[in-house]
Amino acid sequence: MRRKRTSTFLFAGALAALWGSAMAAEPQTADGLEPYQMMRSLQFVQDTVVMGDHSAAEMQRFMLSALDKRLRTINPAAFDDPRNVDAALIYAMSGGNPATLEFLVAKDVSGHFDTRVVDALRKYLNGKGMLASHSFAKMVPEYRNQRIGPYLALVAGNVAVAKSPKDAMGFYDWARLMAPGTIVEEAALRRSVAIAVEANLPDKALSYARQYARRFVFSPYASQFADLFVRLVVDHFGTIHEEDVDGTLEVMNDDRSREIYLRIARQATIAGKSDLARFAAARAAERGKDLPARDDSLARLFGGVAQLPGGKALDAAKILADIPDAVLSPEDRALRAAAQRVAEEVLRPPVAESFGQDDADTVKNDISGETVSAVSGDGKAGTAASASPSGKAGAPKLDPDFQTYVDRGHSTLNAIDDLLKEEK
Repeated sequence: MRRKRTSTFLFAGALAALWGSAMAAEPQTADGLEPYQMMRSLQFVQDTVVMGDHSAAEMQRFMLSALDKRLRTINPAAFDDPRNVDAALIYAMSGGNPATLEFLVAKDVSGHFDTRVVDALRKYLNGKGMLASHSFAKMVPEYRNQRIGPYLALVAGNVAVAKSPKDAMGFYDWARLMAPGTIVEEAALRRSVAIAVEANLPDKALSYARQYARRFVFSPYASQFADLFVRLVVDHFGTIHEEDVDGTLEVMNDDRSREIYLRIARQATIAGKSDLARFAAARAAERGKDLPARDDSLARLFGGVAQLPGGKALDAAKILADIPDAVLSPEDRALRAAAQRVAEEVLRPPVAESFGQDDADTVKNDISGETVSAVSGDGKAGTAASASPSGKAGAPKLDPDFQTYVDRGHSTLNAIDDLLKEEK
């Protein structure tokens, strides 16, 4: 992988040198690069970035700037070539300067630019894409097999998502089919995962997630995918099984898969899903065992917390106590502290006074109804005389905590009586 990225970076550097020499020439001579040629180079670099060569990101910014300058200075006759028209439209849909498209359209006296496409893009780029949703829906099939087709489908999906997530996923599917292995497919897949997660469609979300993990795990936007996948697994564990998680992450290298397993373990711990937390923590430890300078503190933390509901409080307490503070974030230290308090309460030996309410006399009186409040048949509240909190002779002495509970019950019932009287 490193050799491939290095060779890609060298090729991108060669492109930059070529662009520099071409741009140094007179822009209107035949020696200058055509916009469509520059766009092909830009597309190559963009696709390289989402495939994992993050060093090409700076080259992408340079190329966008150079293409913008070229489009503004080239002879308008260059747009007699439809490839240059498409290059200008794709530039606008690829993060280019919207004002440049307006500049070109204003100078288009020959009608090279489709006004429907321009009008729809103008609304989209100005944040009013919903006004052009119908236009995009009609143009996608019309331009399906043309150079701007995948980009129009991607934009149509972005516009449709607020009103119809199902239609948006359909547009994204078309974008992926028309431009496999490109930045368009990466964006369409990632957004499809997001829509399916938001719409509570775990099967679809899992299918998209598997494809993304296999194709774009090294993309600079993969962290967004990781957030979505963690949420998907934690929210739908049961519908999504352990083998589904393993099947999605098995194609990743150990470092990346371990990170996602740890994130699943943490969120599952917070959500109280102990089975998922134990599974994810164990997988994180397994995938990280061969990594250099490995630190499995987080896996032990989440695995230890997940032991508590299973009745293994002593084991959990030992695991948690062995984890040094220095390796934990403030949030994880707080989580450990909370888990340690739970473990301490579980392991705390009972005191004799806590069983006072269970002596034979108290249990007998409870059963006979002498120490608890009751509701009479006519709906009015009443209490046995011997249970009076005033301490009359013959009343059994209750455990202080239980006495407080009884007193609170009396107060509640008296309040109900008052409300009933007011109603009458």
